[in-house]
Amino acid sequence: MVSTAGIIIIGDEILSGRTKDTNINWIANELNIIGIRLIEARIIPDDPTTIIETIKFFTKNFTYVFSCGGIGPTHDDITTECVARAFNQELVKSDEAMRRLAAHYEGTNIEFNEARQKMAVVPSNSILIDNPVSAAPGYKIENLFVFAGVPKIMQGMFHTILHDLLGGIKLLSKTVSSNLGEGLIAKDLEKIESEFEDVKIGSYPYFKPGNFGTSVVLRSENKDRLNEASKKVLLSIINHGGKGKILEENEIDDRSL
Repeated sequence: MVSTAGIIIIGDEILSGRTKDTNINWIANELNIIGIRLIEARIIPDDPTTIIETIKFFTKNFTYVFSCGGIGPTHDDITTECVARAFNQELVKSDEAMRRLAAHYEGTNIEFNEARQKMAVVPSNSILIDNPVSAAPGYKIENLFVFAGVPKIMQGMFHTILHDLLGGIKLLSKTVSSNLGEGLIAKDLEKIESEFEDVKIGSYPYFKPGNFGTSVVLRSENKDRLNEASKKVLLSIINHGGKGKILEENEIDDRSL
């Protein structure tokens, strides 16, 4: 059985364009490494109804759900309250979270005030997630992992919960670079994908002054089938009078840059 995942990014600042999200891309790459399929990622506002409904939908439909943002000390950090409501849990002040935060602020010029103590409040049945960067913990409740929104903090938290994730077979990929427009090879790609039902094929055209073409990306769990399908794509390009190349792993298609 393939483990699936959903990502929820919470924050008006993302939707307004004021802050650029990088968490989706980073988590997606990490999940792919351990063989977990990211099915959906959604960016939502700081709206209680939207947050609660999204959490309920994601936790019901995906093996793992990762939420980023909204667990800080300010008035608009409402994620924890919404998580508690989504799971019908009470909010409690965690003694362990208080201890970690108090130790973090001790010896600094920053007051461990009531607002910062808010970061120790979690749903009653949750398990704390370590924060190796700034001490304020995230938490897990059932299949939902709640992280901070700041990328470096989120990444630190994510690495501490890797042992909780049951992965599967890694999804492999191959890229075939071509100097042809995708319209010339579209029918061939459709035929190849029909022949190789265990290989997903996507074509991505690029256009630059004096330079255009198509990058064909193939994905599969089966290395041999992936290689065979990639060769057929390359043959199609050549048969249509084009030039193509199967890129090596981590090789960048310079033509599309």
